Parts: sequence; structure tokens; C-alpha cells
Amino acid sequence: MQFDSFLFLIFWLVVLALYYSIRDWRGRKLMLLIASYLFYAAWNPPFVVLLWISTNVDFCLGKLIGAAQHQSRRKALLAVSLLVNLGFLGFFKYADFLNQTAAEILAWFGIGYQPQPLGIVLPIGISFYTFQSLSYTLDVYQRKIAAETSLLDFSLFVTFFPQLVAGPIVRAPQFLPQCKTPRQTGVDQFVWGLTLFLFGVFAKAILADVGLAPVVDQVYADPAAFGAGDAWLAVLAFSGQIFFDFAGYSLCAIGAAMTLGFSLPDNFHCPYGALGFSDFWRRWHISLSSWLRDYLYFSLGGNRVRPLRTGFNLLLVMVLGGLWHGAAWTFALWGVIHGTFLAVEHGLKHAAGFRLESSAAKLALMLATFLLVSLTWIPFRAQGFENLAAMAAALVRSDGAAVLAQSSRIAVAGIVAAMLLWHILAREIRLEQIFERFSPMVRGALIAVLTTSVVIFSNGDSRAFIYFQF
Repeated sequence: MQFDSFLFLIFWLVVLALYYSIRDWRGRKLMLLIASYLFYAAWNPPFVVLLWISTNVDFCLGKLIGAAQHQSRRKALLAVSLLVNLGFLGFFKYADFLNQTAAEILAWFGIGYQPQPLGIVLPIGISFYTFQSLSYTLDVYQRKIAAETSLLDFSLFVTFFPQLVAGPIVRAPQFLPQCKTPRQTGVDQFVWGLTLFLFGVFAKAILADVGLAPVVDQVYADPAAFGAGDAWLAVLAFSGQIFFDFAGYSLCAIGAAMTLGFSLPDNFHCPYGALGFSDFWRRWHISLSSWLRDYLYFSLGGNRVRPLRTGFNLLLVMVLGGLWHGAAWTFALWGVIHGTFLAVEHGLKHAAGFRLESSAAKLALMLATFLLVSLTWIPFRAQGFENLAAMAAALVRSDGAAVLAQSSRIAVAGIVAAMLLWHILAREIRLEQIFERFSPMVRGALIAVLTTSVVIFSNGDSRAFIYFQF
């Protein structure tokens, strides 16, 4: 049940009608919880049980951790939470990967081992709701928050349907307080929520799926058939596709939640206008990068240790972040590359006190960061190392022919250029601040144009959101 599907539109309208017809706040929350389980069950009903187990285990463990007086008992209870959450995640997401990796390692020593694929189905959104639920027990253990006493509120925190399967990854202090009092939704907030949802659907269905994805799929399917120009265009196209796809989902989630009176944290803020890789990760998938920073990087010592150790910490966190995205060594490589850039950048700032003063220098760094980030997306998108090598070779090929249609080139160039310009100019401004500057007539015209574009130009492909696979 994707946000850009007719089925979700019907589901959402029914939820809104039921939600606002119920006067009792507890009744509203119970209805949202049931709706969230139905939303998740639409993909694979049996995995609702897994979601229910994770929710109840962490709720009970949170209360036990909060009540425990001895540190050894608190640590033991936290270890149980880590074992259950990461155990589920490890089995469903990494069992086949580890099985195949073991076979490859044994082959290096001449030992023939050909395991049968386990055929484990990956529960949708497990990486997201696992980190979300786990952050609660970690916060209770670190005494940042008190243990939650309402199972209904905690269950809604874990399963809230707008952000259940692909984030943003919400922290308990951000969501649970909103469950304590009835949410009030004014007309302006409701309309802005609908507008954000529309922005998200347009970004996903039109810009990502219609404008950019066909070029990316065509070139990555057979890189050897394309010249350097087409290969570079596909690299830049994927930078746009993954942004519009994932940021579009986040906007839909935030907008849908807003129509119900709930506030979710921003997940993107002009990442391609970043000044370096550190700034990029403050702007890209903010809920994940802040999770890795707060619960992993800081636990390893962060930047309070020696520079060499700090570099190692950055590299380790990014490798684990890469594997969080997918059970493949190409994702680990993507993490290694980002971790290396972050470590080098941190080292330069520490050693030389590196600062930019002129606007020209800042612009140059933004463009360089965008180019490097775009190149790092290659192992993220590639289907294995052979595909990665073929794509890298295509970027420097001198004899390849131009294969892509001229209309495709123009569309990709126009979308990517507009996106990059937007990110550079709006890097210090929130989206709602820009929208508020428009007159009501301009806002209405923009909404009409976006709606018409989605209705007319959406190809009905129902392409899954990229981050659904994680």
C-alpha cells in the first residue's frame, strides 16, 4: 500500500473520517493503532506478529529497566532488548548474506560449500521500526526518559502508519508526549499537511519515477552499451532519483501525520547544497544519521578521543550504516567510502582549522561535494561488483556511442540542474517558509499544477519506494 497508490488514498480517507468522528482521545489512538496494523498487514500479514512481539518486548523491558536499581541488572535487561531487536533484524536481513559469505570464504581455502538459499522473506520496514523501538530502551537505560506506562501509546509510537515502513525514524521523546493530550488540527495545519503530501507524491511519481528512473535503469542494466556521456548522466540521474524518491516518501509521511495532528521530524534539508560530507550527513536521512551519531558514534567515544581513533569511529559507523541499508558488500563499500571522506575531512579540520570565507569557495565546495556524493551512489545502486566495475569503466570510456534519447537527456539535465540550484539557494530556509511567501493565488496555482501533473503524467508503474527494501 504505497503512498502514491489509489488504495492508500482510500485507506487514508477512511482513517481521517473515522479519526475525526471519534471524540474520545483514547478511542482515536486505538483506531490509529488498528489502522497502522492493517496498513502493515497489507504487505505481508504474518509479519504483523513480528512487529507485535518487538513492540511488547521493548515495552516490558523499558519498564523493567526503568525500575531496576542495580546497574548490572539494567545492563542485562538492555542486553535482552539488543538481542531480541538485533536478533530479528540479523536473521531476516542478513542470514542469507552471511551464509553466502561463509561459502565464499571457505572457497578461498579450497573447501567446497554450496549452501542452499534460505529463502527468508525480508519484513518490510524492519530496519526502521527496529531502530525506532531500540532507541526507546536505550534512552530509558541512559535515563534520558522515564519508562512509558501506556502500552497503547507505546504501540502507536512503534507502529504509527505514516512513518512505519520507511521513516523518519522517530525518537520516543519526539512522539510519546504527543500521545498524552488530544491533538488539535487547525485548518492551516491540515492544508499544509495535504500540500506536503502532494509535494511528496509529485517528487516520487513524476520526478523520480517518470523523469529519472528510466535512464538509471537503462544504463545500469548494461553499462557496456553506453558511452561516458550517458553513464555520467545516469550517475547524476540516480542522485536525483534517490533524493526525490526518499525525500518524497518523508514528505508524504510528515504530511499524512500532520493531517492527524501529529508532528514528525524533518528527514531531509537540501543535502546537495552541503559543504562537505559532514554537512551532507546533517542534511541527508537526518533521522538515521542522528541515530547512528547518538547511539553508536558517541558510544565509541565520538570525537573526544585521539584523531586517529576518531577516524576509525567514523569509518566503523559508516560501514555499519552501509550494511543497515542492505545485506551486500557493495553497501559496505559505500559505507567505507563515506567513512573515509568523513575521516579525512575531520582530520583536515582538526589539523588546519579549515574554514571557508568567500562565497565562490563555498559554491565550489558544494559542487565538489555533490559530484563526489553522486559517485559514491554507484556502489549503492549497482547490482553487485561486476555491475559496479562495468559502470565505473563506462564513465571513462572514450569510444562509446550516445544511446539515450535526446528527450531523456534533456529531462535528466533539467531536473538535476533545478534540484541542485534549489538545494544551493534554499539550504538555510525551510520549505514552509518559502511557501508562506507566496500569495494565496500562487499557492493555489502551484497545487493545481502539481495535482494535474500527477494525474496526467504518472505512468502507473507503481514503482516501489527505494528504501522499502531496507
